[in-house]
Amino acid sequence: MTTNDVSNQNDTQEQAAGIPEEEIQRLIQALHENALRALRFKFEEDQVDGQVLNHEVYGPIFTYKIEVKDGGHKYACGFFMRELLHTFQNNEDPALWMSSFFLDLMDAGGERLLPMPPQSEDEAKALIDNIIVPYCAKAIREEFPDEQVHVDLDLNEQHGAVLEAGFTSISDGNNVCALPLHMLIAHHLLNRDPAEPIIQGLYRIREEHGLE
Repeated sequence: MTTNDVSNQNDTQEQAAGIPEEEIQRLIQALHENALRALRFKFEEDQVDGQVLNHEVYGPIFTYKIEVKDGGHKYACGFFMRELLHTFQNNEDPALWMSSFFLDLMDAGGERLLPMPPQSEDEAKALIDNIIVPYCAKAIREEFPDEQVHVDLDLNEQHGAVLEAGFTSISDGNNVCALPLHMLIAHHLLNRDPAEPIIQGLYRIREEHGLE
Protein backbone atom coordinates (compact mmCIF):
# COMPACT_ATOMS: atom_id res chain seq x y z
CA MET A 1 0.00 0.00 0.00
CA THR A 2 1.12 3.52 -0.70
CA THR A 3 -0.31 6.68 0.77
CA ASN A 4 -1.23 9.41 -1.69
CA ASP A 5 1.38 12.17 -1.57
CA VAL A 6 -1.36 14.75 -1.05
CA SER A 7 -1.27 13.60 2.57
CA ASN A 8 2.06 15.33 3.02
CA GLN A 9 0.92 18.93 2.65
CA ASN A 10 3.23 19.91 5.47
CA ASP A 11 6.19 19.08 3.20
CA THR A 12 6.24 22.79 2.38
CA GLN A 13 6.95 23.59 6.01
CA GLU A 14 9.78 21.05 6.12
CA GLN A 15 11.26 22.33 2.88
CA ALA A 16 11.10 25.87 4.26
CA ALA A 17 13.33 24.96 7.20
CA GLY A 18 16.41 27.15 7.12
CA ILE A 19 14.85 29.75 4.81
CA PRO A 20 14.68 33.22 6.42
CA GLU A 21 11.22 34.05 7.72
CA GLU A 22 11.12 37.23 5.67
CA GLU A 23 11.57 35.26 2.44
CA ILE A 24 8.82 32.82 3.41
CA GLN A 25 6.45 35.68 4.14
CA ARG A 26 7.27 37.33 0.81
CA LEU A 27 6.54 34.05 -0.96
CA ILE A 28 3.23 33.67 0.86
CA GLN A 29 2.25 37.25 0.03
CA ALA A 30 3.22 36.81 -3.64
CA LEU A 31 1.20 33.60 -3.88
CA HIS A 32 -1.79 35.27 -2.25
CA GLU A 33 -1.67 38.26 -4.60
CA ASN A 34 -1.23 36.03 -7.67
CA ALA A 35 -4.21 33.93 -6.61
CA LEU A 36 -6.36 37.03 -6.08
CA ARG A 37 -5.41 38.37 -9.49
CA ALA A 38 -6.17 35.02 -11.11
CA LEU A 39 -9.63 34.81 -9.57
CA ARG A 40 -10.46 38.46 -10.24
CA PHE A 41 -9.49 37.90 -13.87
CA LYS A 42 -11.96 35.00 -14.15
CA PHE A 43 -14.69 36.64 -12.07
CA GLU A 44 -14.18 40.26 -13.09
CA GLU A 45 -17.79 41.29 -12.46
CA ASP A 46 -17.95 39.73 -9.00
CA GLN A 47 -16.35 40.62 -5.67
CA VAL A 48 -13.33 38.48 -4.80
CA ASP A 49 -11.70 38.52 -1.36
CA GLY A 50 -9.19 36.27 0.34
CA GLN A 51 -7.01 35.69 3.33
CA VAL A 52 -4.14 33.47 4.46
CA LEU A 53 -4.42 31.49 7.68
CA ASN A 54 -1.59 29.53 9.30
CA HIS A 55 -2.61 26.00 10.24
CA GLU A 56 -0.49 24.19 12.81
CA VAL A 57 -0.39 21.00 10.71
CA TYR A 58 -0.74 22.14 7.09
CA GLY A 59 1.00 25.50 7.25
CA PRO A 60 -0.43 28.45 5.29
CA ILE A 61 -3.99 27.91 4.06
CA PHE A 62 -5.22 30.27 1.35
CA THR A 63 -8.98 30.86 1.40
CA TYR A 64 -10.95 32.90 -1.11
CA LYS A 65 -14.56 34.07 -1.29
CA ILE A 66 -16.49 35.15 -4.36
CA GLU A 67 -19.70 37.16 -4.03
CA VAL A 68 -21.62 36.89 -7.28
CA LYS A 69 -22.93 40.20 -8.55
CA ASP A 70 -26.18 38.72 -9.88
CA GLY A 71 -28.02 37.10 -7.00
CA GLY A 72 -25.52 37.91 -4.27
CA HIS A 73 -24.64 34.30 -3.53
CA LYS A 74 -21.26 33.72 -1.88
CA TYR A 75 -18.86 30.86 -2.53
CA ALA A 76 -15.69 30.04 -0.60
CA CYS A 77 -12.85 27.61 -1.26
CA GLY A 78 -9.42 26.98 0.25
CA PHE A 79 -6.05 25.83 -1.05
CA PHE A 80 -2.87 24.43 0.46
CA MET A 81 0.36 26.34 -0.10
CA ARG A 82 2.06 23.34 -1.69
CA GLU A 83 -0.58 22.97 -4.42
CA LEU A 84 -0.70 26.70 -5.15
CA LEU A 85 3.08 26.76 -5.54
CA HIS A 86 2.96 23.79 -7.89
CA THR A 87 0.11 25.30 -9.90
CA PHE A 88 1.69 28.71 -10.41
CA GLN A 89 5.04 27.14 -11.27
CA ASN A 90 3.79 24.40 -13.63
CA ASN A 91 0.24 25.05 -14.79
CA GLU A 92 -0.16 26.98 -18.03
CA ASP A 93 -3.42 28.53 -16.80
CA PRO A 94 -3.52 28.82 -12.99
CA ALA A 95 -6.59 31.07 -13.21
CA LEU A 96 -8.54 28.34 -14.99
CA TRP A 97 -7.46 25.76 -12.43
CA MET A 98 -8.47 27.91 -9.45
CA SER A 99 -11.73 29.09 -10.96
CA SER A 100 -12.81 25.51 -11.72
CA PHE A 101 -13.33 24.80 -8.01
CA PHE A 102 -15.66 27.80 -7.66
CA LEU A 103 -17.55 26.93 -10.84
CA ASP A 104 -18.18 23.45 -9.41
CA LEU A 105 -19.59 25.03 -6.24
CA MET A 106 -21.80 27.34 -8.28
CA ASP A 107 -23.05 24.49 -10.45
CA ALA A 108 -24.14 22.62 -7.33
CA GLY A 109 -26.64 25.40 -6.58
CA GLY A 110 -27.21 27.57 -3.54
CA GLU A 111 -24.60 29.39 -1.47
CA ARG A 112 -21.46 27.62 -0.30
CA LEU A 113 -19.39 29.24 2.41
CA LEU A 114 -16.76 27.25 4.31
CA PRO A 115 -18.29 24.63 6.64
CA MET A 116 -18.05 24.98 10.39
CA PRO A 117 -15.24 22.77 11.76
CA PRO A 118 -16.28 19.97 14.13
CA GLN A 119 -16.17 21.16 17.72
CA SER A 120 -15.50 17.80 19.37
CA GLU A 121 -14.18 14.32 18.65
CA ASP A 122 -17.76 13.05 18.46
CA GLU A 123 -18.63 15.65 15.83
CA ALA A 124 -15.48 14.81 13.86
CA LYS A 125 -16.32 11.08 14.00
CA ALA A 126 -19.88 11.77 12.85
CA LEU A 127 -18.57 13.90 9.98
CA ILE A 128 -16.26 11.09 8.88
CA ASP A 129 -18.71 8.21 9.36
CA ASN A 130 -21.92 9.82 8.13
CA ILE A 131 -20.81 12.26 5.44
CA ILE A 132 -17.24 12.01 4.17
CA VAL A 133 -16.64 8.24 3.97
CA PRO A 134 -20.04 7.41 2.38
CA TYR A 135 -19.56 10.23 -0.13
CA CYS A 136 -16.00 9.15 -1.01
CA ALA A 137 -17.01 5.50 -1.42
CA LYS A 138 -19.87 6.47 -3.75
CA ALA A 139 -17.76 8.94 -5.78
CA ILE A 140 -14.83 6.51 -6.16
CA ARG A 141 -17.02 3.63 -7.32
CA GLU A 142 -18.93 5.86 -9.73
CA GLU A 143 -15.60 6.99 -11.22
CA PHE A 144 -14.65 3.37 -11.99
CA PRO A 145 -17.99 1.70 -12.80
CA ASP A 146 -16.38 -1.21 -14.66
CA GLU A 147 -13.99 -2.08 -11.81
CA GLN A 148 -14.52 -3.77 -8.47
CA VAL A 149 -13.11 -1.14 -6.11
CA HIS A 150 -12.30 -1.87 -2.47
CA VAL A 151 -13.00 1.12 -0.18
CA ASP A 152 -12.49 0.84 3.57
CA LEU A 153 -10.98 2.41 6.66
CA ASP A 154 -7.59 1.19 7.82
CA LEU A 155 -4.81 2.06 10.26
CA ASN A 156 -1.46 3.05 8.77
CA GLU A 157 1.68 2.96 10.94
CA GLN A 158 2.97 6.27 9.57
CA HIS A 159 -0.22 8.25 8.90
CA GLY A 160 -2.71 6.86 11.42
CA ALA A 161 -6.32 6.30 10.43
CA VAL A 162 -6.75 6.37 6.64
CA LEU A 163 -9.38 5.77 4.01
CA GLU A 164 -7.99 3.36 1.46
CA ALA A 165 -9.24 2.39 -1.96
CA GLY A 166 -7.89 -0.13 -4.43
CA PHE A 167 -8.62 -2.37 -7.37
CA THR A 168 -9.26 -6.02 -6.52
CA SER A 169 -8.33 -6.97 -10.11
CA ILE A 170 -4.72 -5.84 -9.54
CA SER A 171 -2.87 -8.44 -7.49
CA ASP A 172 0.78 -7.66 -8.22
CA GLY A 173 2.51 -4.53 -6.93
CA ASN A 174 0.84 -1.42 -5.59
CA ASN A 175 -2.94 -1.57 -5.88
CA VAL A 176 -4.14 0.70 -3.07
CA CYS A 177 -4.26 4.45 -2.53
CA ALA A 178 -4.87 5.84 0.97
CA LEU A 179 -5.49 9.26 2.48
CA PRO A 180 -5.39 10.12 6.21
CA LEU A 181 -8.78 10.93 7.71
CA HIS A 182 -7.55 14.33 8.88
CA MET A 183 -6.80 15.23 5.26
CA LEU A 184 -10.31 14.17 4.22
CA ILE A 185 -11.70 16.51 6.86
CA ALA A 186 -9.35 19.30 5.74
CA HIS A 187 -10.55 19.01 2.14
CA HIS A 188 -14.18 19.00 3.28
CA LEU A 189 -13.66 22.13 5.42
CA LEU A 190 -12.07 23.93 2.45
CA ASN A 191 -15.06 23.09 0.22
CA ARG A 192 -12.87 20.73 -1.77
CA ASP A 193 -13.89 17.29 -2.97
CA PRO A 194 -12.34 14.83 -0.46
CA ALA A 195 -12.62 11.99 -2.98
CA GLU A 196 -10.61 13.78 -5.66
CA PRO A 197 -7.06 13.08 -4.36
CA ILE A 198 -7.89 9.38 -3.88
CA ILE A 199 -9.36 9.17 -7.38
CA GLN A 200 -6.24 10.82 -8.79
CA GLY A 201 -4.11 8.28 -6.93
CA LEU A 202 -6.15 5.41 -8.33
CA TYR A 203 -5.67 6.72 -11.87
CA ARG A 204 -1.90 6.79 -11.24
CA ILE A 205 -2.07 3.16 -10.10
CA ARG A 206 -3.90 2.24 -13.31
CA GLU A 207 -1.25 4.03 -15.36
CA GLU A 208 1.52 2.16 -13.52
CA HIS A 209 -0.14 -1.12 -14.50
CA GLY A 210 -0.73 -0.05 -18.11
CA LEU A 211 -4.51 0.16 -17.73
CA GLU A 212 -4.86 3.76 -18.97
